[in-house]
Amino acid sequence: MNHKKNEDKSQEKDSALHVMGGIHSSHDGMKRKKRRRFVKKETSVNIDSLFHSIAAGSRNDLARGITLIESMKRSDHDLAQNLLQKALPYTGESVRIGVSGVPGAGKSTFIETFGLMLADKGHKVAVLAIDPSSAVSGGSILGDKTRMEKLTNHPNAFIRPSPTSGTLGGVHRKTRETMLLCEAAGFDIILIETVGVGQSEIAVRNMVDFFAMVAITGAGDDLQGMKKGIMEITDLIIVHKADGDNVRRAKRTAREFKQILHYLQPATPGWLSTALPVSSYEKTGHEEVWETIHDFREKVMEIGYWDDRRKNQVKNWFHDMIYEELVEQFFRRDGVKEKVAQLEAKILADELPVTKAMELLFQEDQ
Repeated sequence: MNHKKNEDKSQEKDSALHVMGGIHSSHDGMKRKKRRRFVKKETSVNIDSLFHSIAAGSRNDLARGITLIESMKRSDHDLAQNLLQKALPYTGESVRIGVSGVPGAGKSTFIETFGLMLADKGHKVAVLAIDPSSAVSGGSILGDKTRMEKLTNHPNAFIRPSPTSGTLGGVHRKTRETMLLCEAAGFDIILIETVGVGQSEIAVRNMVDFFAMVAITGAGDDLQGMKKGIMEITDLIIVHKADGDNVRRAKRTAREFKQILHYLQPATPGWLSTALPVSSYEKTGHEEVWETIHDFREKVMEIGYWDDRRKNQVKNWFHDMIYEELVEQFFRRDGVKEKVAQLEAKILADELPVTKAMELLFQEDQ
């Protein structure tokens, strides 16, 4: 009797294993087999295939390509550069728009509403949402799962959140390369949402064609939060949340900003910066923003500055990378990190002035 029960249980176990499919009674063998497949997948990236998929419009493969570009692994560097080399002939045809603003102004809300309008018109819209970095993990705090949900699901849109990783200007150090890959994927409008960090937003200005600042009503309050240096690099101020009882105040604020901008040096030659009231809640003003960007492009192209600005940006990018590489090479040299630590200790102990410590650090090169 007991033997019969044990036989039935054995059959039940065999049946369960059979139904689940893929589970093998030799557990250790299964683990070794999976691990081999995983390693093979991780180490074999076919760049030709990846690029063709990106160019064909695969958003998943575009995300894979960007991850490869952002990778800090030395082994991924050559692969990423090969991918960018293939993408380069297909870049440069988009309108690159930077969007920044004071905290609480609703940058993400504006970008989602604006992006949806453009995507519905047939444009392919890529949003590079630069999130503040977590002090613990170094990764994005927000991410695309918690905002811009409607735009994320639009077939003509692609959103990529990236951490600033401590980079000055509120942008990821690989944002420029990511932008190029998005252009190669066919996106004709690139929106770069940045962390509002003050005058260092010049880093964004140096990689986009058009720079917009999102503000809120009450020009006096806004001016305290927006330094003159930011306004001098702005092509358009978007006075956001112009809805309900706030419409009149928003229009007045826009007029006040226009007056101020009139007396500042233009951010772009041939263009007079302006301000517009916009409501993402009532979906008003976004058409006017797009018309303003269209007018901007026509006027700046007419005087030949559109191409000049992009050439200058590429040159500045090249120089920035030279400085970054020099710093990295310096710290990779034998004994440099240890010597820096020793000199830092002496500086903090008031045993050496900073200038003398610098002389000692570089004296072997003299």
